[in-house]
Amino acid sequence: MRFSMRPLATHTMYRYIDAMRKDIKVSCQKRLSRIEGQVRGLSKMVDEDRYCIDIVTQISAVRAALRRVEEEVLRDHVSHCVEHAISSGNKTDRRAKIAELMAVIGRSDR
Repeated sequence: MRFSMRPLATHTMYRYIDAMRKDIKVSCQKRLSRIEGQVRGLSKMVDEDRYCIDIVTQISAVRAALRRVEEEVLRDHVSHCVEHAISSGNKTDRRAKIAELMAVIGRSDR
């Protein structure tokens, strides 16, 4: 596993494993491309003044698809980054990863 010491963003932990598994990345990209098409379709539905319930139904489908991508990314994160922090023996890293995980789970439930 490769480690990077550059920060990704102000809210991202400083030290992280910087590579998502290739199969997960490909799967997520495929899903996101489909979602992108769904969102374009939604925009077209709004432009065409389609029936509101049809639009809301499609919005629900997009949200469900995004949740599946989120779950896949989170599962990969747990099986690599969190698992590494736990097995590293570094108590500070372990606590930080667990706190980070709990925060993201809390945000995703909203």
